[in-house]
Amino acid sequence: MATSTSKLKIIPLGGLDEIGKNMTAYEYGRDIIVVDCGMGFPDEGMYGIDVVIPDVTYLVKNKSRVRAFIITHGHEDHIGALPYVLKQVNAPVYATRLTAGLIEIKLAEHGMLDTTKRIIMNAGESFRAGCFKIEPIHVNHSIADAVALAITTPLGVVVQTGDFKIDLTPIDGDVIDLARFGQLGKEGVLALLQDSTNVERRGYSDTEQKVGERFDQLFKGCDKRIIVTTFASNVHRLQQIINVAHKYKRKVGITGRSMENVMKVATDLGYLKAPKGTLVDMNELKGLPKSRACIITTGSQGENMSALYRMAFNGHRQVEIDAGDRVIISASAIPGNELTITRVIDELFAKGAEVIYDRMENLHVSGHACQEELKLMLALTKPKFFMPVHGEHRHLCKHAQLAKLMGVDPKHIVIGSTGTTVELTRKSIKLGAEVPAGQVLVDGTGVGEIGSVVLRDRKLLADEGMVVVVLTMSSQDGGLVSGPEILTRGFVYVKESEQLLEEMRRVVLESLDAPATGRGRRRSIDYAAVKGKIKANLSGYLYKTTKRSPMVLPVIMEV
Repeated sequence: MATSTSKLKIIPLGGLDEIGKNMTAYEYGRDIIVVDCGMGFPDEGMYGIDVVIPDVTYLVKNKSRVRAFIITHGHEDHIGALPYVLKQVNAPVYATRLTAGLIEIKLAEHGMLDTTKRIIMNAGESFRAGCFKIEPIHVNHSIADAVALAITTPLGVVVQTGDFKIDLTPIDGDVIDLARFGQLGKEGVLALLQDSTNVERRGYSDTEQKVGERFDQLFKGCDKRIIVTTFASNVHRLQQIINVAHKYKRKVGITGRSMENVMKVATDLGYLKAPKGTLVDMNELKGLPKSRACIITTGSQGENMSALYRMAFNGHRQVEIDAGDRVIISASAIPGNELTITRVIDELFAKGAEVIYDRMENLHVSGHACQEELKLMLALTKPKFFMPVHGEHRHLCKHAQLAKLMGVDPKHIVIGSTGTTVELTRKSIKLGAEVPAGQVLVDGTGVGEIGSVVLRDRKLLADEGMVVVVLTMSSQDGGLVSGPEILTRGFVYVKESEQLLEEMRRVVLESLDAPATGRGRRRSIDYAAVKGKIKANLSGYLYKTTKRSPMVLPVIMEV
């Protein structure tokens, strides 16, 4: 029985003070549910890292209490970490049909389809997980089948919007369920957790149909082959491309693994409908005039392995770019990807292609609510407490200011951070205890094996290079048998730096008054001390001479 002092704990494990890696745990009594399980992308200092996932140490410690993972929609920053986390905390996964289909692709890649319980949830149909009752509510976003969640707890209803926008003319005609949010507001909402991504943008987000109108203009009368890249998960955008291609009698080919996967899932589930004969195998496009061909491809973020990148740099087996191509980039740059996208665009121009990418071209609209939409959600739900989520720190602060303008008591607003528990009672909201949280780095098949020391070494190797000193020493008296041989990688080119290499050998030889222990003919050589002295002396010499600090790696062989 809940009392005025009973506590609901909201534990952000990702998505605060950052874009991506969204994950929020709700805890009451012995029950925990987890909303979303997303990944983030590595920054420029994370050499070799593939993806970044949340630290779920707290969930692993309490895995017997985790009742469910509930997923709001199928974007990578909300589902990408699921295969890694479910290996440690196996609980049922609730998702709408399209989201579940995208999750199944990931689980299949990790061989986890048979070990993961998946349950389809539908907007408007409530279900229970422990002491929580969860009602999915339909919202608009840049992917179909997105939902917000009304989570009924023993203390009251918490609404978590997920990623959303208010589009009154969506492609599928399924408008956000504003009436349900208003009804919840009348009944009483204890707390609102709202998407902060676009809080800096005034007004309203544009409708997706505006992009379709621009596509029509670009396809009409065009005698070039048209190549369009966009986010693979934006099923409504894909539908618009297919529709306009069919209108102007073009055949459509799909290239890029993630695009092919999404197209298959969305088509099988009925979220995407292509007129008969419009979609063809990529090889069939080769025999068509360019004015009859359209290609939908991955690569809107300039990813190195994407199909568009391979086209630009002559690595695609089926497509060669030339002056007969019009390339349409229908996406905005994720922060940090600007340089990679620019490099691809430059290369496409160099091959003579016409590239249409400018933000003013109306080729992309955001899937996130702007200020007036955020205000409307606050007005409809009338929350007692408010917590901005899904954004960097400036977004959270601006969102808190917006909530104050809408009449939320400043004492009832909390700006959280990843790993800091937020404690809710019927009368108060405050920051509580810290739990383990942060980043877990995924490198190939290694999860969490790469730490700060390894990253520091990788950065040093990338910035300064490496010098390897190879010596052979006598096990009898510690005398030098052969060497020193000096190898460099990423530091200097040996044949052009003979004088520097000779000086480096001199410094190494001067470092070989190796300490030894024991008496008699055989002495015990402290090789660690020898290596340490070589490293220190050579590093000092190189910095003094070249103002560079390569990694120095002494290798001693004993004979």
